[in-house]
Amino acid sequence: MVSLSTWFRYIAHKFEYSVSLSWKSYKRGQISDREVGDAIWKNLFQGRLTYLHWNKGQEMTPTIGDQGGTLLVRKLPAADPTRVFVGDVVVLKNPENSDGYLVRRLAAVEGYEMASTDEKDEPFLLEKDQCWVLADNEKLKPKEANDSRIFGPVPMSDIVGRVIYCLRTAVDHGPVQNSNFSMNSDLPVLEVELDVEEMAKNHKA
Repeated sequence: MVSLSTWFRYIAHKFEYSVSLSWKSYKRGQISDREVGDAIWKNLFQGRLTYLHWNKGQEMTPTIGDQGGTLLVRKLPAADPTRVFVGDVVVLKNPENSDGYLVRRLAAVEGYEMASTDEKDEPFLLEKDQCWVLADNEKLKPKEANDSRIFGPVPMSDIVGRVIYCLRTAVDHGPVQNSNFSMNSDLPVLEVELDVEEMAKNHKA
């Protein structure tokens, strides 16, 4: 049973998401100023804050099993340092394939100094709207991990969501370890929208 305080926090998250999404559509010229209010209410009452995403590969082991996992992803209307944080597992557009998506852990954001283990490489600062993402599996070589060590910094705007729950098998599932701030923020979304049976039905393993 979801508590009343959790519902209030959930509705507040939905309202913020609806406003952000509608404002983005307005700025792009997709809706007029008269349609902004209608768009906010439509998103608030009809939309969900999460979607399911299937991910397979060894890159995020042990967070996601190498046989694959069905992920519950919280949508982000805009990814910036006030909405996603170092330590979060995120879904982002694949820098090497515009039609695909990667799941990686956010390791650094704008302003961080990046230093290589190779002394020949000069340290550098991540610029505004840049971030650095890494695979969780430390046993993999950089080429196998296919993360920022290979393709470099990526725009924060390429992040589309944060992974908040993973179903590896019908008996092996649970919340994903993100930054403390994000886990606290995502808790009401998880309590209201998590449906393990639905995730199990969509599981491909």
